[in-house]
Amino acid sequence: MSRDMLDQYPFTTTTHVRFRDLDALGHVNHAVYLTYFETARIAYYGALTGQTNIADINIIVVEITATYHAPARLADELEVGVRIARLGTKSFDMEYVIVRSADHQKIASGRSVQVMYDYQLAQSIPIDDAFRTRVAHVQQESFDDTV
Repeated sequence: MSRDMLDQYPFTTTTHVRFRDLDALGHVNHAVYLTYFETARIAYYGALTGQTNIADINIIVVEITATYHAPARLADELEVGVRIARLGTKSFDMEYVIVRSADHQKIASGRSVQVMYDYQLAQSIPIDDAFRTRVAHVQQESFDDTV
């Protein structure tokens, strides 16, 4: 795995494997990778929208998957890349990759689907044009409207 893989992701964050992340076999527990994805997702969403207060975050994860490629262990430094892969009318897909910094080994990858949501109305809402424009600008690509 080369560092070039992370170049395909417009936003990256770094984390270190903590003792609490480990399972009985001494490697990162499968569920913890979803937390690594979440950290990258919320940070990237905040960078795109300026929304950093939890009350202002108007997305709900409706689906998430992870694929495990190699184990991560205590004190490993991991880089998590995230990008938006699809923008629909009310939902969008994000893709993730986790790479160990020391050897650029691909550790995990994943995908999630988010829905824009109005908590006061308790319903999904359309993705606004400002968000679409910002994503296209940051990722330097355009997206076709799909459901």
